[in-house]
Amino acid sequence: MDWFLIVVLLVFGAAFLAAEVLLIPGTTIVGLAGFILLTVGIWLSYRDLGSTTGHIILGASLVLTVVVVWYGLRPQSVNKFALTERNTARVDDVRRAAGVEPGQVGRALSAMRPAGTVLFGDERREATTRGEFLAAGAAVRVLGIEQNRIVVAAA
Repeated sequence: MDWFLIVVLLVFGAAFLAAEVLLIPGTTIVGLAGFILLTVGIWLSYRDLGSTTGHIILGASLVLTVVVVWYGLRPQSVNKFALTERNTARVDDVRRAAGVEPGQVGRALSAMRPAGTVLFGDERREATTRGEFLAAGAAVRVLGIEQNRIVVAAA
């Protein structure tokens, strides 16, 4: 039964160390737990199985740890988990509303209570009034663009 406990400690210690290096780097808790499990497993192997077996297990654990760390820190391994693609998408900002200028006239597609959708040419935009309600289909005029929103009034 002693050897079974030692094997379980060594396997879980190596698994935690591999998880720290390969899957969740930077957490430290998983790596520290793996190091502690490996240390306890090696210590128990010396105590219960003798110094020759303890030396073999210590050497095997050191080689395994070095291989896992070396493999985990290779650029090819890091690139599997790292974000390597650039995001070239963009978001239209209504402060730079292309095609919408103060004074421009549009048509309300939805009821403005006080916010709704307005059609300017062939562009649908979200807009608000200064508190008044307008029916769908009403003509509206842009008063201005304030804090990322288009402010309209009845035309």
